[in-house]
Amino acid sequence: MAPPRSFLWTRRIVLTLLTGFVLLPVYVMISSSLKPLEDVSGKFEWIPSALTLRPYADIWETIPLADYFVNSIVVAGAATVFSVVVAIFAAYAVSRYSFRGKRVFTVTVLSTQMFPGILFLLPLFLIYVNIGNATGIALFGSREGLILTYLTFSLPFSIWMLTGYFDSIPRELDEAAKVDGCGPIRALFRVIVPAARPGIVAVAVYAFMTAWGEVLFASVMTNDTTRTLAVGLQGYSTQNDVYWNQVMAASLVVSVPVVVGFLLLQRYLVAGLTAGAVK
Repeated sequence: MAPPRSFLWTRRIVLTLLTGFVLLPVYVMISSSLKPLEDVSGKFEWIPSALTLRPYADIWETIPLADYFVNSIVVAGAATVFSVVVAIFAAYAVSRYSFRGKRVFTVTVLSTQMFPGILFLLPLFLIYVNIGNATGIALFGSREGLILTYLTFSLPFSIWMLTGYFDSIPRELDEAAKVDGCGPIRALFRVIVPAARPGIVAVAVYAFMTAWGEVLFASVMTNDTTRTLAVGLQGYSTQNDVYWNQVMAASLVVSVPVVVGFLLLQRYLVAGLTAGAVK
Protein backbone atom coordinates (compact mmCIF):
# COMPACT_ATOMS: atom_id res chain seq x y z
CA MET A 1 0.00 0.00 0.00
CA ALA A 2 1.47 3.36 -1.06
CA PRO A 3 1.86 6.04 1.65
CA PRO A 4 -0.50 9.01 1.48
CA ARG A 5 0.52 12.06 -0.54
CA SER A 6 0.59 14.26 2.59
CA PHE A 7 3.19 11.98 4.14
CA LEU A 8 5.40 12.15 1.05
CA TRP A 9 5.27 15.95 0.93
CA THR A 10 5.93 16.21 4.66
CA ARG A 11 8.94 13.95 4.30
CA ARG A 12 10.29 16.01 1.40
CA ILE A 13 9.88 19.26 3.30
CA VAL A 14 11.53 17.90 6.44
CA LEU A 15 14.45 16.41 4.48
CA THR A 16 14.90 19.66 2.57
CA LEU A 17 14.99 21.67 5.79
CA LEU A 18 17.46 19.25 7.37
CA THR A 19 19.68 19.37 4.27
CA GLY A 20 19.68 23.15 4.35
CA PHE A 21 20.42 23.13 8.08
CA VAL A 22 23.47 20.93 7.47
CA LEU A 23 24.78 22.58 4.29
CA LEU A 24 24.30 26.21 5.36
CA PRO A 25 27.27 26.27 7.79
CA VAL A 26 29.41 24.51 5.18
CA TYR A 27 28.56 27.20 2.63
CA VAL A 28 29.42 29.92 5.13
CA MET A 29 32.79 28.27 5.81
CA ILE A 30 33.62 27.85 2.13
CA SER A 31 32.55 31.36 1.14
CA SER A 32 34.36 32.95 4.09
CA SER A 33 37.54 31.03 3.29
CA LEU A 34 37.53 32.51 -0.22
CA LYS A 35 37.13 36.14 0.87
CA PRO A 36 39.77 38.74 1.76
CA LEU A 37 40.07 39.44 5.47
CA GLU A 38 38.40 42.85 5.26
CA ASP A 39 35.31 41.29 3.64
CA VAL A 40 35.05 38.60 6.31
CA SER A 41 35.49 41.09 9.16
CA GLY A 42 32.67 43.29 7.86
CA LYS A 43 29.01 42.57 7.23
CA PHE A 44 28.44 39.06 5.93
CA GLU A 45 27.53 38.83 2.26
CA TRP A 46 25.89 35.66 0.96
CA ILE A 47 27.35 36.25 -2.50
CA PRO A 48 31.04 37.26 -2.20
CA SER A 49 32.02 40.34 -4.17
CA ALA A 50 35.65 39.19 -4.45
CA LEU A 51 37.13 35.71 -4.37
CA THR A 52 40.70 34.74 -3.55
CA LEU A 53 42.64 31.56 -2.78
CA ARG A 54 45.23 33.47 -0.77
CA PRO A 55 43.90 32.26 2.63
CA TYR A 56 44.65 28.64 1.65
CA ALA A 57 48.29 29.61 1.08
CA ASP A 58 48.56 31.85 4.16
CA ILE A 59 47.31 29.20 6.60
CA TRP A 60 50.65 27.37 6.31
CA GLU A 61 52.68 30.52 7.05
CA THR A 62 50.68 32.23 9.81
CA ILE A 63 51.12 29.23 12.10
CA PRO A 64 53.13 25.98 11.71
CA LEU A 65 50.02 24.17 10.48
CA ALA A 66 52.03 21.40 8.81
CA ASP A 67 53.69 20.51 12.14
CA TYR A 68 50.33 20.45 13.88
CA PHE A 69 48.99 18.28 11.07
CA VAL A 70 51.80 15.76 11.55
CA ASN A 71 51.28 15.73 15.32
CA SER A 72 47.56 15.07 14.93
CA ILE A 73 48.12 12.27 12.41
CA VAL A 74 50.75 10.59 14.59
CA VAL A 75 48.73 10.89 17.80
CA ALA A 76 45.37 9.94 16.31
CA GLY A 77 46.87 7.13 14.20
CA ALA A 78 48.80 5.60 17.10
CA ALA A 79 45.81 5.88 19.45
CA THR A 80 43.65 4.18 16.83
CA VAL A 81 46.08 1.30 16.25
CA PHE A 82 46.60 0.62 19.97
CA SER A 83 42.87 0.88 20.68
CA VAL A 84 42.00 -1.62 17.96
CA VAL A 85 44.73 -4.12 18.87
CA VAL A 86 44.08 -4.07 22.62
CA ALA A 87 40.30 -4.06 22.17
CA ILE A 88 40.45 -7.11 19.88
CA PHE A 89 42.29 -9.23 22.46
CA ALA A 90 40.26 -7.94 25.42
CA ALA A 91 36.91 -8.33 23.68
CA TYR A 92 37.80 -11.83 22.47
CA ALA A 93 38.69 -12.89 26.01
CA VAL A 94 35.48 -11.45 27.45
CA SER A 95 33.31 -12.90 24.69
CA ARG A 96 34.76 -16.41 24.49
CA TYR A 97 36.09 -17.23 27.98
CA SER A 98 34.70 -17.33 31.50
CA PHE A 99 36.96 -16.09 34.27
CA ARG A 100 36.67 -14.74 37.78
CA GLY A 101 35.72 -11.09 37.84
CA LYS A 102 34.42 -11.07 34.26
CA ARG A 103 31.21 -9.25 35.13
CA VAL A 104 33.04 -6.75 37.32
CA PHE A 105 35.45 -6.07 34.47
CA THR A 106 32.69 -5.46 31.90
CA VAL A 107 30.71 -3.24 34.26
CA THR A 108 33.83 -1.26 35.13
CA VAL A 109 34.72 -0.79 31.48
CA LEU A 110 31.23 0.45 30.66
CA SER A 111 30.93 2.66 33.76
CA THR A 112 33.98 4.70 32.77
CA GLN A 113 31.87 6.28 30.03
CA MET A 114 29.63 7.92 32.63
CA PHE A 115 32.29 10.35 33.88
CA PRO A 116 33.23 13.58 32.08
CA GLY A 117 36.78 13.74 30.80
CA ILE A 118 37.65 16.82 32.83
CA LEU A 119 37.59 14.70 36.02
CA PHE A 120 40.69 12.85 34.75
CA LEU A 121 42.62 15.95 33.70
CA LEU A 122 44.29 16.78 37.02
CA PRO A 123 45.01 13.13 38.02
CA LEU A 124 46.63 12.39 34.67
CA PHE A 125 48.63 15.61 34.85
CA LEU A 126 49.98 14.71 38.31
CA ILE A 127 50.72 11.13 37.25
CA TYR A 128 52.67 12.23 34.19
CA VAL A 129 54.64 14.84 36.12
CA ASN A 130 55.52 12.39 38.91
CA ILE A 131 56.55 9.72 36.39
CA GLY A 132 58.77 12.26 34.67
CA ASN A 133 60.38 13.32 37.94
CA ALA A 134 60.92 9.73 39.11
CA THR A 135 62.05 8.04 35.90
CA GLY A 136 62.96 10.80 33.49
CA ILE A 137 60.31 9.61 31.01
CA ALA A 138 58.73 12.77 29.67
CA LEU A 139 55.06 11.92 29.26
CA PHE A 140 53.80 15.43 29.94
CA GLY A 141 54.11 17.58 26.83
CA SER A 142 54.90 14.61 24.57
CA ARG A 143 53.06 12.72 21.87
CA GLU A 144 53.39 9.49 23.84
CA GLY A 145 51.63 10.98 26.86
CA LEU A 146 48.80 12.30 24.71
CA ILE A 147 48.41 8.88 23.05
CA LEU A 148 48.10 7.21 26.46
CA THR A 149 45.58 9.84 27.48
CA TYR A 150 43.36 9.16 24.48
CA LEU A 151 43.57 5.43 25.08
CA THR A 152 41.89 5.93 28.46
CA PHE A 153 38.80 7.19 26.62
CA SER A 154 38.70 5.14 23.44
CA LEU A 155 39.60 1.74 24.89
CA PRO A 156 36.58 1.20 27.20
CA PHE A 157 34.06 1.94 24.46
CA SER A 158 36.07 -0.08 21.93
CA ILE A 159 36.18 -3.13 24.20
CA TRP A 160 32.49 -2.89 24.98
CA MET A 161 31.43 -2.55 21.34
CA LEU A 162 33.74 -5.30 20.05
CA THR A 163 32.57 -7.63 22.81
CA GLY A 164 28.99 -7.25 21.60
CA TYR A 165 30.11 -7.82 18.02
CA PHE A 166 32.12 -10.95 18.90
CA ASP A 167 29.11 -12.30 20.79
CA SER A 168 27.09 -12.11 17.58
CA ILE A 169 29.60 -14.35 15.76
CA PRO A 170 28.63 -18.06 16.14
CA ARG A 171 30.91 -20.06 18.38
CA GLU A 172 30.71 -22.87 15.86
CA LEU A 173 33.26 -20.97 13.80
CA ASP A 174 35.75 -21.22 16.66
CA GLU A 175 35.06 -24.92 17.06
CA ALA A 176 35.51 -25.52 13.33
CA ALA A 177 38.82 -23.68 13.41
CA LYS A 178 39.98 -25.82 16.37
CA VAL A 179 39.04 -28.97 14.49
CA ASP A 180 41.28 -27.77 11.64
CA GLY A 181 44.16 -27.44 14.09
CA CYS A 182 44.00 -23.74 14.93
CA GLY A 183 44.83 -22.55 18.42
CA PRO A 184 42.98 -19.69 20.13
CA ILE A 185 45.21 -16.94 18.70
CA ARG A 186 45.21 -18.39 15.21
CA ALA A 187 41.44 -18.87 15.31
CA LEU A 188 41.07 -15.24 16.39
CA PHE A 189 43.00 -13.85 13.43
CA ARG A 190 41.96 -16.45 10.84
CA VAL A 191 38.24 -16.64 11.64
CA ILE A 192 36.96 -14.06 14.13
CA VAL A 193 38.79 -10.95 12.93
CA PRO A 194 37.70 -11.32 9.25
CA ALA A 195 34.12 -11.92 10.35
CA ALA A 196 34.23 -8.90 12.69
CA ARG A 197 35.69 -6.49 10.13
CA PRO A 198 32.75 -4.03 10.25
CA GLY A 199 32.96 -3.83 14.04
CA ILE A 200 36.71 -3.32 13.95
CA VAL A 201 36.36 -0.54 11.38
CA ALA A 202 33.72 1.14 13.54
CA VAL A 203 36.06 1.00 16.53
CA ALA A 204 38.92 2.42 14.48
CA VAL A 205 36.81 5.29 13.16
CA TYR A 206 35.56 6.11 16.66
CA ALA A 207 39.06 6.09 18.15
CA PHE A 208 40.48 8.21 15.34
CA MET A 209 37.72 10.82 15.47
CA THR A 210 37.95 11.03 19.27
CA ALA A 211 41.68 11.75 19.13
CA TRP A 212 41.52 13.98 16.03
CA GLY A 213 39.12 16.59 17.40
CA GLU A 214 39.90 16.50 21.14
CA VAL A 215 40.71 19.92 22.64
CA LEU A 216 40.71 19.77 26.45
CA PHE A 217 43.60 17.38 27.05
CA ALA A 218 45.50 18.53 23.97
CA SER A 219 45.53 22.09 25.30
CA VAL A 220 47.05 20.99 28.63
CA MET A 221 49.18 17.96 27.76
CA THR A 222 51.07 19.48 24.80
CA ASN A 223 53.61 22.23 24.19
CA ASP A 224 54.63 24.31 21.18
CA THR A 225 56.30 21.34 19.44
CA THR A 226 53.66 18.68 20.14
CA ARG A 227 50.53 20.79 19.69
CA THR A 228 47.74 19.22 17.64
CA LEU A 229 45.40 20.76 15.10
CA ALA A 230 42.47 21.14 17.46
CA VAL A 231 44.55 23.45 19.65
CA GLY A 232 46.82 24.90 16.97
CA LEU A 233 43.92 26.57 15.15
CA GLN A 234 43.76 29.05 18.03
CA GLY A 235 46.96 30.56 16.63
CA TYR A 236 44.95 32.42 13.98
CA SER A 237 43.58 34.61 16.76
CA THR A 238 45.97 37.37 17.90
CA GLN A 239 45.66 40.27 20.32
CA ASN A 240 44.92 42.65 17.45
CA ASP A 241 42.84 40.64 15.02
CA VAL A 242 41.32 37.28 14.11
CA TYR A 243 42.11 35.87 10.68
CA TRP A 244 38.63 34.52 10.08
CA ASN A 245 39.22 33.65 6.45
CA GLN A 246 42.28 31.59 7.39
CA VAL A 247 40.37 29.98 10.27
CA MET A 248 37.68 28.82 7.85
CA ALA A 249 40.24 27.67 5.27
CA ALA A 250 42.24 25.73 7.86
CA SER A 251 39.07 24.19 9.29
CA LEU A 252 38.13 22.87 5.87
CA VAL A 253 41.63 21.53 5.23
CA VAL A 254 41.88 19.67 8.54
CA SER A 255 38.39 18.20 8.04
CA VAL A 256 39.36 16.50 4.78
CA PRO A 257 40.98 13.33 6.30
CA VAL A 258 38.00 12.68 8.59
CA VAL A 259 35.39 13.32 5.89
CA VAL A 260 37.18 11.20 3.28
CA GLY A 261 37.75 8.36 5.74
CA PHE A 262 34.13 8.44 6.88
CA LEU A 263 32.83 8.34 3.30
CA LEU A 264 35.09 5.42 2.40
CA LEU A 265 34.22 3.40 5.52
CA GLN A 266 30.60 4.44 5.95
CA ARG A 267 29.05 1.06 5.14
CA TYR A 268 31.39 -0.72 7.57
CA LEU A 269 30.73 1.88 10.25
CA VAL A 270 26.95 1.55 10.09
CA ALA A 271 27.10 -2.26 10.10
CA GLY A 272 29.60 -2.32 12.96
CA LEU A 273 27.65 0.07 15.19
CA THR A 274 24.38 -1.77 14.55
CA ALA A 275 25.75 -5.24 15.26
CA GLY A 276 27.87 -4.14 18.19
CA ALA A 277 25.01 -2.37 19.96
CA VAL A 278 22.59 -5.31 19.88
CA LYS A 279 23.47 -8.82 20.96
